[in-house]
Amino acid sequence: MLAVSRSTPATIGVIALVAALFVAVAVALFRVTVVGGFGLYFVIWWTLLFAILPLRNGAETDAERLVPGQDPGAPAAPRLREKALLTTVVAGVALIVALSVFPLAGL
Repeated sequence: MLAVSRSTPATIGVIALVAALFVAVAVALFRVTVVGGFGLYFVIWWTLLFAILPLRNGAETDAERLVPGQDPGAPAAPRLREKALLTTVVAGVALIVALSVFPLAGL
C-alpha cells in the first residue's frame, strides 16, 4: 500500500479501480443501479474520510519546521494518500454491509 501511495496518479487510479469493483459487486449481488451504487458509495466514502483523517496524526514538534502563521497543532505528516486508500477499502466494506442489511434494491 505504501508503494501505491507515493504517487498521486497511481493512488487515484487504485482508488477508482477499488471503488468500481465494490460498486460492481453491489450491482451484481444486490440489484442496485450503477448510479445508485456510486452515489451511496460516495456518501459512505466521504463520511468515513472525516472519521479516518484524525487517525495517527502527530503535531509538529520541531520548532524549526514551523512557519509563521502555522497552527502548532497541525499534523507533521498527514499521510493523506494512505488515508484515502484506507477510506476506500473501509467504505467498500461498509457499502456491502449496508446493502446486505438494508433492502435498497432499485436505488
